[in-house]
Amino acid sequence: MQPKLVTAETINGPYDAIILGVKAFGLEQALQDMAPAVGPQTMVMPLLNGMCHVDRIRSLYGQALIGGVCKVATTIDPQGRIKQLAPFQELAYGEIDGSSSARTMAFDEAMQGAGFTARLTPHVEREMWEKWTLLATLGGICGLMRGTIGDIEAAAGGREFVMRLLGEVVRVIQADGVAPSDAFLETITKQVTQKGSPMASSMYRDLVAGLPVEADQILGDLEARASRHNIDTPLVSAAYTHLRVYMDRLARAQ
Repeated sequence: MQPKLVTAETINGPYDAIILGVKAFGLEQALQDMAPAVGPQTMVMPLLNGMCHVDRIRSLYGQALIGGVCKVATTIDPQGRIKQLAPFQELAYGEIDGSSSARTMAFDEAMQGAGFTARLTPHVEREMWEKWTLLATLGGICGLMRGTIGDIEAAAGGREFVMRLLGEVVRVIQADGVAPSDAFLETITKQVTQKGSPMASSMYRDLVAGLPVEADQILGDLEARASRHNIDTPLVSAAYTHLRVYMDRLARAQ
Protein backbone atom coordinates (compact mmCIF):
# COMPACT_ATOMS: atom_id res chain seq x y z
CA MET A 1 0.00 0.00 0.00
CA GLN A 2 1.34 3.42 -0.95
CA PRO A 3 -0.01 6.10 1.41
CA LYS A 4 -1.47 9.18 -0.24
CA LEU A 5 -0.61 12.47 1.40
CA VAL A 6 -3.52 14.86 1.78
CA THR A 7 -3.91 18.15 3.61
CA ALA A 8 -7.02 19.34 5.41
CA GLU A 9 -8.22 21.46 2.51
CA THR A 10 -7.94 18.56 0.03
CA ILE A 11 -10.00 15.99 1.97
CA ASN A 12 -12.76 14.80 -0.33
CA GLY A 13 -15.62 13.09 1.48
CA PRO A 14 -15.75 10.76 4.50
CA TYR A 15 -13.23 8.02 5.22
CA ASP A 16 -13.99 4.52 6.48
CA ALA A 17 -11.45 4.80 9.31
CA ILE A 18 -9.20 7.48 10.77
CA ILE A 19 -6.18 6.55 12.89
CA LEU A 20 -5.47 9.59 15.04
CA GLY A 21 -1.79 9.43 15.99
CA VAL A 22 -0.80 12.94 17.06
CA LYS A 23 0.81 14.20 20.25
CA ALA A 24 -1.59 15.74 22.75
CA PHE A 25 -0.40 19.22 21.76
CA GLY A 26 -1.76 18.66 18.26
CA LEU A 27 -5.11 17.09 19.15
CA GLU A 28 -7.40 20.10 18.80
CA GLN A 29 -5.96 21.12 15.45
CA ALA A 30 -6.14 17.53 14.20
CA LEU A 31 -9.80 17.24 15.24
CA GLN A 32 -10.56 20.41 13.33
CA ASP A 33 -8.57 19.36 10.26
CA MET A 34 -10.10 15.90 9.99
CA ALA A 35 -13.74 17.00 10.39
CA PRO A 36 -14.52 16.78 6.62
CA ALA A 37 -13.33 13.16 6.65
CA VAL A 38 -15.77 12.03 9.35
CA GLY A 39 -19.08 10.69 8.08
CA PRO A 40 -21.92 8.61 9.59
CA GLN A 41 -19.99 5.33 9.11
CA THR A 42 -16.48 6.56 9.92
CA MET A 43 -14.45 4.95 12.71
CA VAL A 44 -12.05 7.16 14.67
CA MET A 45 -9.28 5.31 16.49
CA PRO A 46 -7.06 7.55 18.66
CA LEU A 47 -3.60 6.36 19.70
CA LEU A 48 -2.84 9.20 22.08
CA ASN A 49 -1.28 8.75 25.50
CA GLY A 50 -3.38 8.94 28.66
CA MET A 51 -7.18 8.93 28.67
CA CYS A 52 -8.32 12.56 28.70
CA HIS A 53 -8.63 12.63 24.90
CA VAL A 54 -11.34 9.95 24.92
CA ASP A 55 -14.13 12.16 26.26
CA ARG A 56 -13.09 15.00 23.95
CA ILE A 57 -13.29 12.85 20.83
CA ARG A 58 -16.54 11.23 21.97
CA SER A 59 -18.09 14.67 22.52
CA LEU A 60 -17.43 15.54 18.88
CA TYR A 61 -17.89 12.26 17.06
CA GLY A 62 -19.92 10.04 19.39
CA GLN A 63 -20.18 6.44 18.27
CA ALA A 64 -17.45 6.91 15.66
CA LEU A 65 -14.93 6.39 18.47
CA ILE A 66 -13.24 3.01 18.89
CA GLY A 67 -10.41 2.10 21.24
CA GLY A 68 -6.81 1.74 20.18
CA VAL A 69 -3.46 0.98 21.78
CA CYS A 70 -0.12 1.26 20.00
CA LYS A 71 2.93 -0.40 21.54
CA VAL A 72 6.16 0.76 19.93
CA ALA A 73 9.37 2.37 21.17
CA THR A 74 10.47 5.28 18.99
CA THR A 75 12.28 8.57 19.21
CA ILE A 76 13.09 11.48 16.91
CA ASP A 77 16.74 11.84 15.96
CA PRO A 78 18.50 15.21 15.48
CA GLN A 79 17.60 15.14 11.77
CA GLY A 80 13.89 14.87 12.60
CA ARG A 81 13.62 11.23 11.55
CA ILE A 82 11.63 8.68 13.55
CA LYS A 83 13.92 5.97 14.91
CA GLN A 84 12.55 2.67 16.22
CA LEU A 85 14.39 1.63 19.39
CA ALA A 86 13.11 -1.94 19.82
CA PRO A 87 11.70 -4.62 17.49
CA PHE A 88 8.24 -4.87 19.05
CA GLN A 89 5.42 -3.13 17.16
CA GLU A 90 1.82 -3.90 18.01
CA LEU A 91 -1.54 -2.31 17.38
CA ALA A 92 -4.59 -3.43 19.37
CA TYR A 93 -8.11 -2.12 18.79
CA GLY A 94 -11.79 -2.80 19.37
CA GLU A 95 -15.08 -1.37 20.54
CA ILE A 96 -14.54 0.36 23.88
CA ASP A 97 -17.54 -1.38 25.43
CA GLY A 98 -16.05 -4.77 24.51
CA SER A 99 -18.74 -5.70 22.03
CA SER A 100 -18.14 -7.38 18.69
CA SER A 101 -18.99 -5.36 15.60
CA ALA A 102 -18.86 -5.76 11.84
CA ARG A 103 -16.90 -2.52 11.48
CA THR A 104 -14.06 -3.54 13.81
CA MET A 105 -13.87 -6.99 12.22
CA ALA A 106 -13.55 -5.37 8.79
CA PHE A 107 -10.90 -3.03 10.18
CA ASP A 108 -9.03 -5.99 11.65
CA GLU A 109 -9.04 -7.77 8.30
CA ALA A 110 -7.59 -4.68 6.61
CA MET A 111 -4.81 -4.43 9.21
CA GLN A 112 -3.45 -7.94 8.67
CA GLY A 113 -0.23 -8.39 6.71
CA ALA A 114 0.88 -4.79 7.17
CA GLY A 115 4.24 -5.65 8.74
CA PHE A 116 3.28 -5.27 12.40
CA THR A 117 1.26 -7.23 14.93
CA ALA A 118 -2.39 -6.20 14.67
CA ARG A 119 -5.15 -7.69 16.81
CA LEU A 120 -8.80 -7.14 17.58
CA THR A 121 -9.54 -7.37 21.30
CA PRO A 122 -12.66 -7.15 23.50
CA HIS A 123 -10.44 -5.76 26.27
CA VAL A 124 -9.15 -2.64 24.54
CA GLU A 125 -10.39 -0.25 27.25
CA ARG A 126 -8.49 -2.15 29.94
CA GLU A 127 -5.40 -2.15 27.72
CA MET A 128 -5.70 1.62 27.27
CA TRP A 129 -5.76 2.09 31.04
CA GLU A 130 -2.86 -0.35 31.42
CA LYS A 131 -0.78 1.59 28.92
CA TRP A 132 -1.46 4.77 30.87
CA THR A 133 -0.36 2.96 34.03
CA LEU A 134 2.94 2.09 32.37
CA LEU A 135 3.48 5.56 30.88
CA ALA A 136 2.66 7.39 34.12
CA THR A 137 4.90 5.09 36.15
CA LEU A 138 7.84 5.25 33.73
CA GLY A 139 7.33 8.95 33.09
CA GLY A 140 7.22 9.74 36.79
CA ILE A 141 10.19 7.53 37.68
CA CYS A 142 12.53 8.55 34.86
CA GLY A 143 11.38 12.17 34.67
CA LEU A 144 11.80 12.88 38.37
CA MET A 145 15.02 10.91 38.84
CA ARG A 146 16.50 11.82 35.42
CA GLY A 147 17.78 8.34 34.65
CA THR A 148 17.03 4.91 33.22
CA ILE A 149 15.38 2.10 35.15
CA GLY A 150 18.80 0.54 35.71
CA ASP A 151 20.22 3.83 37.01
CA ILE A 152 17.37 4.27 39.46
CA GLU A 153 17.31 0.65 40.62
CA ALA A 154 21.03 0.82 41.42
CA ALA A 155 20.71 3.97 43.54
CA ALA A 156 20.18 3.81 47.29
CA GLY A 157 16.42 3.75 47.89
CA GLY A 158 15.74 3.52 44.17
CA ARG A 159 13.70 0.33 44.19
CA GLU A 160 11.60 1.52 47.12
CA PHE A 161 10.92 4.82 45.34
CA VAL A 162 9.85 2.98 42.19
CA MET A 163 7.45 0.69 44.04
CA ARG A 164 5.86 3.58 45.94
CA LEU A 165 5.26 5.57 42.75
CA LEU A 166 3.89 2.50 40.96
CA GLY A 167 1.54 1.92 43.89
CA GLU A 168 0.21 5.48 43.67
CA VAL A 169 -0.49 5.16 39.96
CA VAL A 170 -2.21 1.78 40.29
CA ARG A 171 -4.47 2.99 43.13
CA VAL A 172 -5.72 5.89 41.01
CA ILE A 173 -6.31 3.71 37.94
CA GLN A 174 -8.19 1.15 40.02
CA ALA A 175 -10.40 3.86 41.52
CA ASP A 176 -11.13 5.84 38.37
CA GLY A 177 -10.83 3.45 35.44
CA VAL A 178 -10.48 -0.22 34.58
CA ALA A 179 -8.23 -2.10 36.98
CA PRO A 180 -5.06 -3.59 35.46
CA SER A 181 -4.89 -7.37 35.21
CA ASP A 182 -2.72 -9.37 37.62
CA ALA A 183 -0.55 -10.46 34.69
CA PHE A 184 0.05 -6.84 33.69
CA LEU A 185 0.95 -5.83 37.24
CA GLU A 186 3.43 -8.69 37.48
CA THR A 187 5.02 -7.67 34.17
CA ILE A 188 5.27 -3.96 34.94
CA THR A 189 6.77 -4.64 38.36
CA LYS A 190 9.54 -6.67 36.74
CA GLN A 191 10.09 -4.03 34.06
CA VAL A 192 10.49 -1.08 36.41
CA THR A 193 12.78 -2.87 38.90
CA GLN A 194 15.09 -4.76 36.53
CA LYS A 195 18.76 -4.47 37.37
CA GLY A 196 20.84 -2.77 34.69
CA SER A 197 17.84 -2.07 32.45
CA PRO A 198 18.39 0.65 29.82
CA MET A 199 14.62 1.17 29.70
CA ALA A 200 13.37 4.74 29.96
CA SER A 201 10.17 6.52 29.08
CA SER A 202 9.77 8.43 25.83
CA MET A 203 8.94 11.40 28.05
CA TYR A 204 12.42 11.13 29.58
CA ARG A 205 14.05 10.95 26.15
CA ASP A 206 12.14 14.06 25.07
CA LEU A 207 13.11 15.77 28.32
CA VAL A 208 16.81 15.09 27.76
CA ALA A 209 16.49 16.31 24.16
CA GLY A 210 14.86 19.57 25.25
CA LEU A 211 11.54 18.75 23.58
CA PRO A 212 7.99 19.32 24.91
CA VAL A 213 6.56 16.52 27.07
CA GLU A 214 2.98 15.40 27.71
CA ALA A 215 3.13 16.19 31.42
CA ASP A 216 -0.50 17.32 31.68
CA GLN A 217 -1.95 14.31 29.88
CA ILE A 218 0.18 11.60 31.52
CA LEU A 219 0.73 12.90 35.07
CA GLY A 220 -1.43 16.00 35.51
CA ASP A 221 -4.67 14.25 34.58
CA LEU A 222 -3.75 11.36 36.87
CA GLU A 223 -3.16 13.78 39.75
CA ALA A 224 -6.56 15.41 39.10
CA ARG A 225 -8.32 12.04 39.18
CA ALA A 226 -6.49 11.15 42.39
CA SER A 227 -7.78 14.36 43.97
CA ARG A 228 -11.37 13.53 42.99
CA HIS A 229 -11.05 10.20 44.81
CA ASN A 230 -9.15 11.66 47.79
CA ILE A 231 -6.12 9.50 47.01
CA ASP A 232 -2.79 10.85 48.24
CA THR A 233 -0.14 10.77 45.49
CA PRO A 234 2.89 12.74 46.72
CA LEU A 235 5.36 11.20 44.27
CA VAL A 236 3.09 11.62 41.25
CA SER A 237 2.51 15.23 42.31
CA ALA A 238 6.25 15.85 42.70
CA ALA A 239 6.96 14.36 39.27
CA TYR A 240 4.20 16.43 37.66
CA THR A 241 5.39 19.67 39.27
CA HIS A 242 8.95 18.89 38.19
CA LEU A 243 7.83 18.46 34.57
CA ARG A 244 5.59 21.53 34.67
CA VAL A 245 8.57 23.64 35.73
CA TYR A 246 10.43 22.24 32.71
CA MET A 247 7.51 22.92 30.34
CA ASP A 248 7.00 26.46 31.66
CA ARG A 249 10.69 27.15 31.16
CA LEU A 250 10.46 25.90 27.57
CA ALA A 251 7.47 28.16 26.94
CA ARG A 252 9.30 31.22 28.28
CA ALA A 253 12.27 30.49 26.04
CA GLN A 254 10.17 30.55 22.87
